[in-house]
Amino acid sequence: MADVTEKSGPLALLVGFVLFVVFETAAYYLLRWATSPLGMSNQLQPENTIVPNWVKTVVFLLLHLALVVVAVLTLSNQLPRRYRGQVMGWFYLSLVMGFLLLIPLFD
Repeated sequence: MADVTEKSGPLALLVGFVLFVVFETAAYYLLRWATSPLGMSNQLQPENTIVPNWVKTVVFLLLHLALVVVAVLTLSNQLPRRYRGQVMGWFYLSLVMGFLLLIPLFD
């Protein structure tokens, strides 16, 4: 008997994309609030160092990675089998988004 796997359709990909955008937006605002006491808003001061903003960057990336891993573990257990193939793609995209979200974090 041949292994027949049912793939998710374009509507499932669209729903996955919308949920990905909602997750990344919520994660960004939550982590921006959590890291708001860290760092310095004005980097153009005499004798200023990069250390406070470096700490904010590392904390933001580690918390973002923790949120993403928890989301992936939760989704891989809760989603039906035919939608699980999307999870790793969104996971890899979310890892890249963690670095891209640093740009608006420091603007």
